[in-house]
Amino acid sequence: MTSPVDVLGAPDPVGAVLTAHTAGTPIAVRTSGTTSSPRLVVRSTASWVGSFPAVTALTGLDAGSRLWLPGPLHASMNLFAAVHARSVGAEVLDRPDGAGHAVLTPAALAGALADGTPLAGVHLVVAGDRLPRALADRAVAAGARTAHYYGAAELSFLAWGTAEDDLRAFPGVELALRDGVVWARSPYASTGYAAGQDGPLRTAPDGWATVGDRGTLTADGVLLVAGRGTDAVTTAGATVLVAEVEQALRRAGSGDVVVVGVPHPGSASWWPRSGRTRSPWPPPGPARPSSPPRSAPACGCTSSGGR
Repeated sequence: MTSPVDVLGAPDPVGAVLTAHTAGTPIAVRTSGTTSSPRLVVRSTASWVGSFPAVTALTGLDAGSRLWLPGPLHASMNLFAAVHARSVGAEVLDRPDGAGHAVLTPAALAGALADGTPLAGVHLVVAGDRLPRALADRAVAAGARTAHYYGAAELSFLAWGTAEDDLRAFPGVELALRDGVVWARSPYASTGYAAGQDGPLRTAPDGWATVGDRGTLTADGVLLVAGRGTDAVTTAGATVLVAEVEQALRRAGSGDVVVVGVPHPGSASWWPRSGRTRSPWPPPGPARPSSPPRSAPACGCTSSGGR
């Protein structure tokens, strides 16, 4: 088998991807590494290029477009965006001036809004973490149009919408839940990790794959992603997944929340307690238990942190 090209080691990573595509050589890109060291994910260039028509149709990016892309290329979402832009002839900018499109993380979008960056008429693609509806609404109020996708370096695009609450399967992708874990069957998936590396990606003989994210899928096809954690607390004799409590609280309020388990006085149970992520953590005061009990990973999947 041909060794993959570590495109981030090239002087021009974008050009390295396109050269590998012409040569039919696989490439290696990196995971985000938010909770562990980044891993090399091996994929065919066709697994990216094959999604270009759908992304072009969804975003309107073409040869006359100018794309603001402030994030680093070592993040696969930014490298993909840069490769797609060059392939269609769009201009990539490191500043927002004159841009009609942008690819941002939710944190970068929040910062742009706080700084008063002009976003009127800009088509935003927001990824890398969940996009709360409240933040999307702020961007729309500033005159922008929002798009949001859920995916992973290992699986590429899985679902697309305007915020975290209206994600639907990306064109060409099938989604399903197995014991509360999100599985996908997709032509855009990677082939796995570089030799000697392992990670959360799990595959099934029927062509489905997962990175262990949990979620719910509504009857009309909306995917609500809870996160990859399998932390659980036992309360009143019931085992409660922390990620699902956090998901419900985010839908009920504004902003993000974190739920942890603390022992209930006079009981062997743990008690879920929530707090806004704006609060300092760990909180001041007496030391808390190191962690609540963990439930077994569903579907035999390895658990990991969210993207």
